Amino acid sequence: MGRLFGTDGVRGVANADLTAEMALGLSVAAAHVLAEAGTFAGHRATAVVGRDPRASGEFLEAAVVAGLASAGVDVLLVGVLPTPAVAYLTGVLGADLGVMLSASHNAMPDNGVKFLARGGHKLDDELEDRIEKIYDEHRTGAPGTARPARAWAGSGTTARASTSTSPTSSACSRTGSTG
Repeated sequence: MGRLFGTDGVRGVANADLTAEMALGLSVAAAHVLAEAGTFAGHRATAVVGRDPRASGEFLEAAVVAGLASAGVDVLLVGVLPTPAVAYLTGVLGADLGVMLSASHNAMPDNGVKFLARGGHKLDDELEDRIEKIYDEHRTGAPGTARPARAWAGSGTTARASTSTSPTSSACSRTGSTG
């Protein structure tokens, strides 16, 4: 199998190349890799998740939220926004990572998962490669790929953020509990 991550995340035909199972698995792997890299050290991790208006964004969003929450990451759902707005909110809200569900200019049947680092910047290729490796090992059940406890267990909290015209005045309310 070739490299999953392209120039801007993982893209493909929604529910064919890019399934809910893949989005969930990539999100769990991303949480594991970023935790291992020290991104979440000393605090409970938070992610901002946004999407474009494609119909497939709804099921992919649910899968990403499930994956992140299962890895112990609190999630702020910001709804339908352009990619730069999700990057901006990731930075201004001090989130540990951002996730944008969009295939940008690609055909409507496509969609994509783009992970953003703290500050709203694109993840380094090395981190994407590590996410892909963890995802592939978990997916294929390759030897020596026992599930890391922190990445595939735990519970997260989901919060919804309004998408007002002023991102810094967004009202957030918790919709889950930390268990």
